[in-house]
Amino acid sequence: MTWVLLIAITLLPALLFGFAFSLFPGEEDAPRWRVHLARRLRSWADRLHRPPPEVHDPFAALWVQERLGTVAGHVRRLEADTHCFARAERIIATQLAYDDLLRTACGLAGVEIQQAALGDPAERFRREVELTSRGWSW
Repeated sequence: MTWVLLIAITLLPALLFGFAFSLFPGEEDAPRWRVHLARRLRSWADRLHRPPPEVHDPFAALWVQERLGTVAGHVRRLEADTHCFARAERIIATQLAYDDLLRTACGLAGVEIQQAALGDPAERFRREVELTSRGWSW
């Protein structure tokens, strides 16, 4: 029992002094109570303030639609031309550009973008179907 009392008598003042010194700021630190109060006020302000809804530029959507049509036409021309030099590499590069434009269009239309491998035809088809169901055409 005496050991417990000795430890309590030794540790209790150390804890009290440590707590008291933590309330005072250092040379460059703000007081902890002020930082805690600022965080609390910021969280209340974030709850009260709702950000305005995002407004998408309609011309950005039109530009993406126009580019999708252009790149899709380029892919069709490459697939039809059997005498093109480095045809496979050109088709792959054009399809990757098409996939990137589809991802941008999905972001503009609010379509969920799922993680997939580069050049995945199933994901490309899903994105095309989702975009056409939302009224996009190219």
